[in-house]
Amino acid sequence: MASKKVTVTIPEDLLDEIRAEAAERGLSAYVAEALRAKRDRDRLVELVDWLEEEHGPVTEDEHSAALDELNRLDAEHAHRRPGSSGEAA
Repeated sequence: MASKKVTVTIPEDLLDEIRAEAAERGLSAYVAEALRAKRDRDRLVELVDWLEEEHGPVTEDEHSAALDELNRLDAEHAHRRPGSSGEAA
């Protein structure tokens, strides 16, 4: 994949924190991953806005059911993660 060097301005305290967390994979990889996540989140917000325009707002019951499903999926993924308890040997 092609890459391009750019210049950005980041608050110094935030940069220090990011460098500490990104040490092994590198600052560029960390920033690229964060930008992808932000882009994906923005696209999801657009989708939710469009769906609400088409079908009306999400009810509290639907919201709670979606959160319950996300929690269930998170627990399932955590269970499958290497080193988690309950993993098959």
